[in-house]
Amino acid sequence: MRLSTVILPIHRWAEGQKTWRRAEDLGFHAAYTYDHLSWRSFRDGPWFGALPTLTAAATATDRLRLGTLVTSPNFRHPVTLAKDLITLDDVSGGRITLGIGAGGNGFDATALRGSDEEPWTPRERADHFDEFVPLLDRLLREPSVTQEGRFYAANEVRNIPGCVQRPRLPFAVAATGPRGLKLAARYGEAWVTTGDPKLYEAGTPEQSVEAVRGQINRLGAACEEAGRDVFALDKILLTGFAPGRPLQSFDAFVDFAGTHFDLGFTEIVVHWPVPDSGFALDTELFERIATEALAQFV
Repeated sequence: MRLSTVILPIHRWAEGQKTWRRAEDLGFHAAYTYDHLSWRSFRDGPWFGALPTLTAAATATDRLRLGTLVTSPNFRHPVTLAKDLITLDDVSGGRITLGIGAGGNGFDATALRGSDEEPWTPRERADHFDEFVPLLDRLLREPSVTQEGRFYAANEVRNIPGCVQRPRLPFAVAATGPRGLKLAARYGEAWVTTGDPKLYEAGTPEQSVEAVRGQINRLGAACEEAGRDVFALDKILLTGFAPGRPLQSFDAFVDFAGTHFDLGFTEIVVHWPVPDSGFALDTELFERIATEALAQFV
């Protein structure tokens, strides 16, 4: 099992670069950032772009994997995203993972829409995601792509020389519903979950474990239908959105990690501490978790 972190893009680079370097020094497998225009309680404060931040992080680090967790169709187009990702993969020397999901109803869902336009419904988000992922897959694999779909078009788009990672950089597909799980089974090198959001406010840790177990079972069924071995996919758990407090102590996190290791997870992602927020955490505890907590699960 590997341990990774999410670093929120909330600091000017003169300060923020220190965090990305520290993540590498602590031995994290990967450092991700959220690909949003703004996010939750941080909306009225500093928030920088994900892809430029990752490009800067690529030049500031040597070994750390980098990625989005997650990018969505809410404000991205496959053609322009593919070009940016190929460039980022090149700058990083092939250290990029694309976390990708269908998106939600946050600020990103309305930023590009007129005042009289409604956000996409869950079905509409799934419809866009169904088309977005296969086209992006083609754009990152093939030197020239022409495709016209219901939502997206690519007209003789050139992506030369392609990704450093072959046949393309890996996709980590965030999904819990049947359509998203099918995309993860077909296109993902990894699958991402935060657990069951319906349990966050009133559920228990035990209910969360059972919900995640059910998600993994459904992922297995989707992989079987796609003719793929479910064990070929990495399974990534993004913490912070499920019942319980796994970061309240070192032992609590070790127990949490062991439970999810037994479920089949290969990577756990924790948020880099942000003082005076929902992600506040004692630095000494965080760094001990980073350096010691998963030693027994290697």
